[in-house]
Amino acid sequence: MPESFLYFLWQYQYINPSLLVTTDGEQVEVLHPGFRNHGAGPDFINARLLIGGQEWGGTVEMHTRTTDWLAHRHQHDRAYDNVILHVVWQDDQPASSRRVERTDGTPLPTLVLEPLTDRALIDRFGQLHDSAAPIPCAAQFRSVQPLRITSMLDKAMLQRLERKAATVQAIFDQTGSDWEETAYQMLAVNMGFKLNAEPMEQLSRAVPLKAILKHRDKVIQAEAMLFGAAGLLDELTDPDEYGGMLQREYRFLAAKYQLTGLQVMAHAWKWGRLRPASFPTLRLAQLARLLTRHASLFSLFVATTDVELILQALQVTPSDYWQTHYRFGKATDRGSPALGRMSAENIVINTVVPLLAAYAHHRGQPAYLDRAIALLEQLPAEHNRLTEGWNKLGMGIQTAFDSQAGIELYNEFCTQKKCLSCQIGAGLLKG
Repeated sequence: MPESFLYFLWQYQYINPSLLVTTDGEQVEVLHPGFRNHGAGPDFINARLLIGGQEWGGTVEMHTRTTDWLAHRHQHDRAYDNVILHVVWQDDQPASSRRVERTDGTPLPTLVLEPLTDRALIDRFGQLHDSAAPIPCAAQFRSVQPLRITSMLDKAMLQRLERKAATVQAIFDQTGSDWEETAYQMLAVNMGFKLNAEPMEQLSRAVPLKAILKHRDKVIQAEAMLFGAAGLLDELTDPDEYGGMLQREYRFLAAKYQLTGLQVMAHAWKWGRLRPASFPTLRLAQLARLLTRHASLFSLFVATTDVELILQALQVTPSDYWQTHYRFGKATDRGSPALGRMSAENIVINTVVPLLAAYAHHRGQPAYLDRAIALLEQLPAEHNRLTEGWNKLGMGIQTAFDSQAGIELYNEFCTQKKCLSCQIGAGLLKG
């Protein structure tokens, strides 16, 4: 039995209160079970209990078996001296052996939960925990109250925003607390669209935004820095006029901004399984246009409240050459060079929204977090296998808020079998 089930039983007191007796025969009454401790140390803090008629205040430690106290060497750890009750699923401590003790040798009362727990509750937990389905509660999902699903989606969305905000904060710290550089690096990674996210990240770190902005009036110089640092100009042995111009510009700019030696390896870029409209060359050309068109992308992302204005600003058309080419030297008359609306929506979801969440934490202004949520509620839901799976179960995913929450719910709860931390799973367990 996993300890998470014990936490659930204790937190919500799904145990028979009239049968709470320690292994030494002392009656236990729970005045307050305490609060779950997610950090180091005992599992529940600030608990209040009556044990043998005496009131105790302190922490509660939980284990699957009694002997886990010794296996984890808590008897030598003073952080556990404040434990007032040891709660276990099974008592495997032989009666003849020494009792569980604190560091000072005082005995620790032990309460066994298995005989106190309703068998039907155990069976319901087993159905979820042992399910082989990607979504453990799939067979029971339609019986869940809609309000409980909505509440869990809200929880999952807030958790996702917290996690993404932490990632943004890490980039912000690496850039020396530069929000413009942070927005640029996030945008570049996002424009790699998963398959080329890693080389895009390397590229954005190799070419500082400040260097690009100094050449905003000449997009070809921005292109030269991006294509050159991407390692894509080295492959041009017999370049056309445009390719040759980029090579000359890059040699000058690489020396000026000390970019030599920071290039991404050309083989790092992925081309297979991509439509021409998603080729790295076209994405880099679109990125160059975005960076040179807007003096401050960060201000655009954070200060603009109208999602349509952001989407329009993102749907740029690259320079003339990339309106008729997908790769260097290979012309096409069927180009679709502009960044499409779906790609722009993707950028809002995965760049703008996390930036707003991080900025809200940084400034201590929840209004920016509200703005991030409002953007998600204005955008249509993403379409992928996860959202399709939820819709088949009747989730009713309609907005980007719903799809992002559904993705978080699946990845961080369902696949990790954290049903007891999920309001949907906990509701099914309670029956």
